[in-house]
Amino acid sequence: MGIQLSCENITIAYEKTIVVKNISFQIEQGDYMCILGENGAGKSTLLKGILGLVPLVDGTVLLEGDMKKINIGYLPQQTQIQKDFPASVYEVVLSGCLNQKGKSFFYHAKEKERAEYNLKRLGIEGLKKKSYRNLSGGQQQRVLLARALCATDKIIFLDEPISGLDPVVTTEFYQLIERINREDNISVVMISHDISTALKSADKILHIKKEEAFFGTKAEYLKSDFGREFIQNIEK
Repeated sequence: MGIQLSCENITIAYEKTIVVKNISFQIEQGDYMCILGENGAGKSTLLKGILGLVPLVDGTVLLEGDMKKINIGYLPQQTQIQKDFPASVYEVVLSGCLNQKGKSFFYHAKEKERAEYNLKRLGIEGLKKKSYRNLSGGQQQRVLLARALCATDKIIFLDEPISGLDPVVTTEFYQLIERINREDNISVVMISHDISTALKSADKILHIKKEEAFFGTKAEYLKSDFGREFIQNIEK
């Protein structure tokens, strides 16, 4: 298992206000890491900073071996505008191959085969010609996950992917993510408020607070003040 991604002392600010401060962690191939923390702790901002979508005030993001930022699949939180996006399921999934096709104006057979593979992989090949905007929330999330997987076979970032989904669909989606991680050895970095699922599925935990953070294995987290305090607050 080699290191894919190292973040050292990541600090990010919005309008001169520090949102993320001195966050450090490593992702090894096949890891399943959940990012925990209260609302406003900077979890989504951290992922955007790693991807280069927002600038870093300080710190470094090191991609090891043959990793590049275009090898990171990303499933962000959906906005209402994105939910109403007027495109077919196939077009949305295929767009995940955008960075793989280089300077060409057209998608080649390789990218189209990858899109077809991920449609089947997630059990949504039957939705291929349907309009994305007409799908249920759970179906849309599967489409976006297929899109993210078109970008990578190495690591995916997921920002609260089950937000707004009903319990049955939520369970199915978590099982799907776990299968991708375990069977395909794709690393998972997921922001979640679902502490029970995080502790069931994750190998590692990154817990962010305003001025401090914890990073370590699940076992280490459960023994830490971070873990004990957070779990007690959830159970109240």
